[in-house]
Amino acid sequence: MFNADRSRSLCLGPRNRREFLRVGASALGGLSLADVLASQTLAGTKSEHGTETSLILFWMWGGPSQLETFDPKPNAPSDYRGPFRPIATAVPGIDICELFPQLAKQADRYSLIRSLHHEMASHNDGSIEVLTGKTPSIADPTSTAKSEHPDLGMIASRVRGARADGLPQYIGIPTQPFMTRPQYLGVSHSAFVTGDPSVENFKPPNLKIYAGINGQRLDDRLGLARQFDRLRHSLNATEGLDAFHRQAELLLTSNSVANAFDLTREDPKLRDRYGRHLWGQSCLLARRLAEAGAGVITIDALAPKQGMPLYFSWDDHANAQPGWDMAKGMTLRAEYMDPALSALIEDIHQRGLDEKILVVAIGEFGRTPRVTMNSGNLGRDHWPQAQSALIAGGGLRMGQVVGATNSKAEFPAERPLTPQDLLATIYRHLGINHRHEFADYSGRPIPALFHGEPIRELA
Repeated sequence: MFNADRSRSLCLGPRNRREFLRVGASALGGLSLADVLASQTLAGTKSEHGTETSLILFWMWGGPSQLETFDPKPNAPSDYRGPFRPIATAVPGIDICELFPQLAKQADRYSLIRSLHHEMASHNDGSIEVLTGKTPSIADPTSTAKSEHPDLGMIASRVRGARADGLPQYIGIPTQPFMTRPQYLGVSHSAFVTGDPSVENFKPPNLKIYAGINGQRLDDRLGLARQFDRLRHSLNATEGLDAFHRQAELLLTSNSVANAFDLTREDPKLRDRYGRHLWGQSCLLARRLAEAGAGVITIDALAPKQGMPLYFSWDDHANAQPGWDMAKGMTLRAEYMDPALSALIEDIHQRGLDEKILVVAIGEFGRTPRVTMNSGNLGRDHWPQAQSALIAGGGLRMGQVVGATNSKAEFPAERPLTPQDLLATIYRHLGINHRHEFADYSGRPIPALFHGEPIRELA
């Protein structure tokens, strides 16, 4: 379902009314779309530009090391440069970590930003900074913070509004970043979560009914939903739900939406190219959803295959867990990320979607330049003062490096940039004014970004 915060229960009013709304949602197979669409329409959301450009965010939660990904430092001292070496890419002068040979071949189709930086050193705070563009008002070193402002996908959902075909504007594969909340935009702008697309016979759990399948059962459920609507009206619930249910029915019965989620329509060889694992099939599903017109799709996944350690984020401390050091973690992650992300970039380009779809790979911060040791394990700690990002497509200038860090990847040395500058670039691609204002709970206007400008080198 559309879920703002899986760890909390939102208070929506008196319990009896909330229970009736919950039961009404179950009549639609567990999908409370009418309430979602009602909330969107009452908010007056319409796309400002009628655009169908899309963002695919490969969210590297845990904080990937800049040195072991896109900003290697081969001439730094050994306790800085780490265990891996750089390799040349398809663009002369651009090197990346040797763990990504397939991405190296695609370097003319992406650009690297090496000078991103901010000040939030805990996971949730750093994630909030990068995903919302708003610095938390109170830093939380325990990294249990939740956002005070909506993230970029929620803003895109709010500004661009509901699509005529019912395809959600914001989709999380297999889930959405757990630390962000829609807050004053309303719960309807949380991500639609898909579940794991790598499982056999994948179908999103929230789309329980597909066009052409068991039509009588669909009619029965919709009839029951209308009965609950009448009961809601008798309790002074939201008026005008019939129109919203028509939109909900459209999503449930739309061939185009069902087809967008149907990975069996892809050539098995292409599915193999992406990789038959969570990261690979998530990238492929993201491409399908972006191609169909979804605004923001996040790939927010930990272990790409079952049986891997639960602690499979990019959080490469030396003492992350026994026998699990940075070198082992990076090698295993790259085994799945390299084919998945390179296939996504190549696929988008070959389909002529490289202007429509923007791909961004980033985490919440970088890692400490100096390698630490703990019981023989290598690791790096949190370091927001320098981080890298990969940017592909979006009709932007590719095959370049923007910004640079110093010789030890400690701080920006050229063209310092912030997450807000990256978000402004993303908003421009999505047709959203990054100064667009929303009223918070008190009626105070809050812009999408207080500061930050699109990165000129990418234009």
